[in-house]
Amino acid sequence: MDRNSSQGQLFESGSVWSVLLKIAPPVMLALLIQAMYNTVDSFFVGRYSQEGLTALSVIYPVQLIVTAIAVGTGVGVNTIMSRRYAHNEKDMADKAAGTGMTLAILSWAIFATASAIFMEPYVRTSAGSPLAVEHGVIYGKIVCIGSLGVFLESCWTKVHQAGGNMRLPMLAQIAGAVTNIIFDPLLIFGIGPFPEMGVAGAAWATVGGQFVAAAITAKGFRRPPRLAEMWRYIRDIYLMGYPSILMQMLYTVYIIVLNVILAGFSDQAVTILGLYYKVQSFFFIPLTGLQTCIVPLLSYSYAKKSFDRCKKVMNCSIVISAAFMLVGVACFELIPKTVLGLFSNDPIVLSEGSSAFRIIGTSFLPATLSLMTPVFFQAIGAGGRSTLLSVTRQLFCLIPIFYLMSRIGLRYTWLAFPLAELITGSLGVILYLQQVKRWRPAKAVQPPHRIHS
Repeated sequence: MDRNSSQGQLFESGSVWSVLLKIAPPVMLALLIQAMYNTVDSFFVGRYSQEGLTALSVIYPVQLIVTAIAVGTGVGVNTIMSRRYAHNEKDMADKAAGTGMTLAILSWAIFATASAIFMEPYVRTSAGSPLAVEHGVIYGKIVCIGSLGVFLESCWTKVHQAGGNMRLPMLAQIAGAVTNIIFDPLLIFGIGPFPEMGVAGAAWATVGGQFVAAAITAKGFRRPPRLAEMWRYIRDIYLMGYPSILMQMLYTVYIIVLNVILAGFSDQAVTILGLYYKVQSFFFIPLTGLQTCIVPLLSYSYAKKSFDRCKKVMNCSIVISAAFMLVGVACFELIPKTVLGLFSNDPIVLSEGSSAFRIIGTSFLPATLSLMTPVFFQAIGAGGRSTLLSVTRQLFCLIPIFYLMSRIGLRYTWLAFPLAELITGSLGVILYLQQVKRWRPAKAVQPPHRIHS
């Protein structure tokens, strides 16, 4: 059985609940493992040097740029392939995959060059102590110039997922994370035959894990089409993928801006924000995993004009996400100091961070709406509404509110998170309900299904 027919059977058979529960857990587990890259680095680096921990917080937004470009391009490939499979156009799906791989390599080359040139000036905007700057530049250059594995793995993973194969990407992420976890302490502290490399060791362990994951997903390789054909696929990939790229890039921009604002208070404030983003990633995994899964499922259903199924996909995804996010709320409200103590023993980080975590934790439930609705619009080709929601959340709400609250005091800045999620989530629900209302006339004119005796 070929790839597109097996995908059609998967996406069309059974209830939405059964499809999501089949394809989502492997993706969630893969993302959980992926989230461990930065978290494990922070755990070991925090025991090596507090300045190194600040450096990792400063570099985190730069790593998100890699994710934005790599995953966003992969999402475009994924969406196009899913639609081609829905129309039994396997050859065109493979050409989209080959184009995506070419774009991944070009994107890495541009990003690596820019990182080598601008890394030190960037680090100086958010780190105060000379040692934190030194660690940030070393770590940043290694993980950025060595990020080819991320770009390739992100593309090849989406190729597998578009065909309904969620398990191989999961295995790749597990293998990559295990590689990182094993080599982090060996290279940071110089255990056994390995030299003590400090923060640089954490960076090399991360890069090594990423290349291991890329090698495992390399079966997603597809031959690129001729250059004359490629331009058409490039346009379509970025047309479908730019909302995801923009959403991630805006995420990066606002973390950089927030770091600059927090640097005016102390290096510890920057560290708290960095630790928050690394810890919260574990609780946002169900939401992020479902985002990955529903893009091909929604795109396929939308192409088939199965509008009721599209609605069911969204409803089920929101319920599942909210259930998992309640766990995050409990951890942030009840044991924030315990969580922070895993990474730092600085009394200021523990005290101020506990207060910050309790405030930010109230944003988790409304975040299910503010983050799921942009993906819904992206999957059905409504990139403008997806972009509007992303821009509203991260530029129009979070940054201005954070800045205004910073004029009052550090503890008030964290209120920007729940306020931004509430505003964007409300707007997302309004736009979603409008889209559902538009589908009703289309559903009414569809011919009734013939019932066979």
